[in-house]
Amino acid sequence: MTELGAAQRSSTQPRRNTGQARPRRLREVDTDLLELTDTRIHEPQRIATSKHGMVSTAHYSATAAGVRTLEQGGNAIDAAVAAALALGVCEPAASGLGGQTMMLVHYRASGTTVAIDGSSRAPNRAVIDSFANLRSDRRRGHLATTVPSSVATYAHVLERYGRLSWATVIEPAIVLAEEGYEVSLLQHRLTRRERKHLQSRSAGPLFLHDGRRVRRAGTKLVQPALAATLRRLADRGYEDFYLGETARLIHEDMEVNGGILRADDLAQIPHPIEREPLAGRFRRNRLLTMPLPGAGRTLVEMLNIHQSLPRELQDIDTPEGAVCLAQTIRQALIDRRDRPFDPNLYSQVSDKQMLNRRYAQQVARQIAEVHSPGETTHLSAMDSDGNVVALTQSIENVYGSCAASPQLGFLYNNYMSAFDYEDPAHPYYLRPNAVPWASVAPTIVLKDDTPWLAIGSPGSERIPPTILQVLHRLQGCPPLAAVDAPRIHCSLQGVVSVEASRIATDVLTALEGAGFELNRREPYSFYMGCVQMVMNEGGRMIGVADPRRDGAAAGPDSVTTEAD
Repeated sequence: MTELGAAQRSSTQPRRNTGQARPRRLREVDTDLLELTDTRIHEPQRIATSKHGMVSTAHYSATAAGVRTLEQGGNAIDAAVAAALALGVCEPAASGLGGQTMMLVHYRASGTTVAIDGSSRAPNRAVIDSFANLRSDRRRGHLATTVPSSVATYAHVLERYGRLSWATVIEPAIVLAEEGYEVSLLQHRLTRRERKHLQSRSAGPLFLHDGRRVRRAGTKLVQPALAATLRRLADRGYEDFYLGETARLIHEDMEVNGGILRADDLAQIPHPIEREPLAGRFRRNRLLTMPLPGAGRTLVEMLNIHQSLPRELQDIDTPEGAVCLAQTIRQALIDRRDRPFDPNLYSQVSDKQMLNRRYAQQVARQIAEVHSPGETTHLSAMDSDGNVVALTQSIENVYGSCAASPQLGFLYNNYMSAFDYEDPAHPYYLRPNAVPWASVAPTIVLKDDTPWLAIGSPGSERIPPTILQVLHRLQGCPPLAAVDAPRIHCSLQGVVSVEASRIATDVLTALEGAGFELNRREPYSFYMGCVQMVMNEGGRMIGVADPRRDGAAAGPDSVTTEAD
C-alpha cells in the first residue's frame, strides 16, 4: 500500500534536514477536521491484557468479533477466522472475500506449527497477450482479479483446527455488515484518495455516498449486499462461493464487465496448501515464518544480517545503527529480487543463500567495515490453551481492483498486478493457474518450544523491515513502545523512508551522508506498516495494535467451556 496525503506527493529530491519539522499541508488537515465537526470518533484500545486469550487486528470491530468468538468457546483459530471475515467488512480497502489469506497456525493438540499458503490463482484464461499492452488492466477493473482464495482458506483451517461451526464463526461479520460500522478518519482519507478510481469502476456505488461523494468520518456504512452474500455462505457452506449461487453471480458479473474469471476457475476450488514454516533465530528464540510465495525468507535474512553486526551497530536509534539497518534492508530486498522461485518447483533453486547464516555474517562484515568507528491487513490471536495464529490477508492494493458486483458487495482483488510480465523464465511469470508473488510474513516466535509471540504487518516490501524493527525493540522496550517507535524503510533504489519528525536529526544526516535519498513521511505514517501482535508472558497475554491505523487489541474477561 502507498502513503496518504501530502507525504505521498513529497519530492523525490534529497533534502538536507534543517532541524525543523516540515510544515504540514494545512488545507488538507483543516479539511479533515471539518469532516469531524459534531462527530465523535471511536478511539481504539491499543494495548490489552487477559488470561483468557487475546486478539489484535487492524480494526476494533474485527477485534471485537474475535473476542466474542473466544467467549463462545472458540479457540484462536476460530477467533482469527471470525476476525478475518469481519475485517473484510470493516476494513474493505485492505481485504475481503475477494482476496487471499496466508497464516501461521500453532496447534497445541499436536504441538506443531504449520504455514497455510492460501494463495489465489490466475484464471485459466490468463495469457500474457491479454495484458501485454494494457498495464492499467493489471491494476484496476474486472480483468485485474485472480481466483479469490480467502473463503476456501477460512473453511480449511476451521475444519482442521477450529472448534466452532462455519455458521457460528461467520455470524459476527454478518451482523457487522447488516448493522454497519463507523467510517474512520483513515478510511475517509483512503477513500478520498481513491475516489476517482472508485467512481470510474463498479465499486463506486458500494463505497461512495450516492456513488460520488466520500463518506464523512464518523458516519455509518451499512453493506446489505455483502450481508446477503455472507448469510448465503453461512446457510449453504463455503462451497457456494465456488460452486453455487455466489459463483454464478461472479461468473455473470465477469462476463458482462470484461473479466476473464469464470465458473470453471471457481469450480477448481483454490484450496490452501499446508507448508513447513521457514525457521530462523531471534536471539535465543526459534522464529517461524511464512515460506514462499510469502516473504519470510527476506525477514530471516534481515534478522541474520542484523544480529551478525557488532553490538554497537545494532542500535537502530544511532546514526551508524540506522545506516546499517537501511543497508541490511536493501541487501535482503536485492537478494529477494535476484532469487525468486516457486515453492512447488524446488529444482529451480541452486541453494538457499538467503537463509544461510554464513552468508549473512559475510554481508554483516561488509556493512560493519564501512561503519566501524561507523492494502493488506494483519491480525494475531492466542487462546489460553496455547493455540496461536498469525494471519495476513489482502486484496493487494488499496480497494483492490476497485471493481465489485453490486449484488455481492465485496471487492475483487487486483493480484494480476503481482505477476512478472517480462521474463518467461521467472517463476511468477503470468500463466494460467499460477500463484502471485507475495510479500507477507506472518510470524510466530517460540521460547523453549512454547509460543511466545505472534506478529505481522501489512505494507508490501515494508513488511519484513517493520517486523525486524519491532522485534529488535522488544529487547529493551515495553510491547506498546516497541510498536509505537518510529520506523525507517530502504527501497531497492536506495530511497530511505523515515518518520522524520520522530527521528533524531543526526540520524537523518547520517543516512544522507551515506548516500541514501530521504523520503520524509508523516508521523505514524500509514506507509510504514501496521503491526498487530500478541504475546504470552507467563500466562498473561498481552495484545498490541499499531497506532498507525485503526487497530485494537482485546481479550475476553472469561470464556465459555464445555462444562458451561
